[in-house]
Amino acid sequence: MRVLGIDCGTEYTGYGLVDLLAAKGANDSLVCVICGAIRVSPREPMPIRLSRIARALEELIAAHRPDCVALEDVFYAVNVKSALKLGQVRGVAMLVAASAGLGVSEYSPLSIKSAVVGYGKAEKHQVQQMVARLLRLDEIPEPPDAADALAIAICHLHTAATLDRQKGVVRVAAR
Repeated sequence: MRVLGIDCGTEYTGYGLVDLLAAKGANDSLVCVICGAIRVSPREPMPIRLSRIARALEELIAAHRPDCVALEDVFYAVNVKSALKLGQVRGVAMLVAASAGLGVSEYSPLSIKSAVVGYGKAEKHQVQQMVARLLRLDEIPEPPDAADALAIAICHLHTAATLDRQKGVVRVAAR
């Protein structure tokens, strides 16, 4: 399974593509395919920024063909204007994914941290270090938005694997 994690932002939108490679008789392994950030200028009008983000995500999806997309869920922000702008970027990401025929899953920051670190209130640097460890990277992915996007993808892969195992248990129990 290949997941594109997207960390939406109005200046930097992080992306991280992670493969889950199934291994016979051993633990599955996570592999970072690509990560980075889409940088847009805060001086440009919002419609132009959204268009640039959409185009970059379309190119990523076309080039790397993920099976699905995972995003961080809406969180409460003190600044309403910032939250609205972030919502617009999230909407663009969802639209691009849906237009490519991909499913979109959303995870709370607490769920992402729990899936990656094992503690929902982990610090940002703890998440970044664990992302590097889980993906066997020599360095913490830069910029931080890329590490966050990888964490979102890892969260989805862990969650999907858990749900699949639960479905298997339910099927066996039903027999």
